[in-house]
Amino acid sequence: MYSKNIPKIIIARLPIYLETLEMMHKEGIRKTSSKELGNRLGITAAQIRKDLSQFGEFGKQGTGYPIDTLICELKGILNLNHVWDVAVIGAGRLGLAIAQYPEFIHRGFHITLIFDNDPELINTRVGDLTIQDSTHLVEIIKKSNIKIAMLTVPASSAQKVAEELVKAGVQAILSYAPVTLNLPTDSVQVLHIDPVKQLQQMTFFLD
Repeated sequence: MYSKNIPKIIIARLPIYLETLEMMHKEGIRKTSSKELGNRLGITAAQIRKDLSQFGEFGKQGTGYPIDTLICELKGILNLNHVWDVAVIGAGRLGLAIAQYPEFIHRGFHITLIFDNDPELINTRVGDLTIQDSTHLVEIIKKSNIKIAMLTVPASSAQKVAEELVKAGVQAILSYAPVTLNLPTDSVQVLHIDPVKQLQQMTFFLD
């Protein structure tokens, strides 16, 4: 088990390393170096070596990294050695798009449940899924032993739904709701995705 005190910025770079290594492997490349990997990502070789050193020794100096081995190591660090079941809460346009996005299963995640409180949506089909009544969210998620949820509900209901997810035993919430969730950080990981805020950061650099 690795230390939970490793800076989140380092953890955030690991999936980027993994994705790039998997692309290189598909290209038929079997060994790489921190310099080559850094050139592809626009990150210094020193930073990559520093990041990886948080989790042990990988490769040997002067010989580089065997890509397949490093892929396995990163999957182990990120707990991606098995597929995680995920619940989507909110069957609006965004929730439906997420539920039907085919790449999740190839990246270690399987959308197995989707919920909403709209009577017109409940019991309707979304691909292989049936939209379930969010009134029964806690019992269904708890029974299914799901630890990850994606929150695509309006801001006005996000906090209440997030609290229900914690009651259900969810330990990681990816929230698209444009509001800060107040949850016990020692028992649940929360990551916010707000495209508007991201765009506002980008416009700083525009003329």
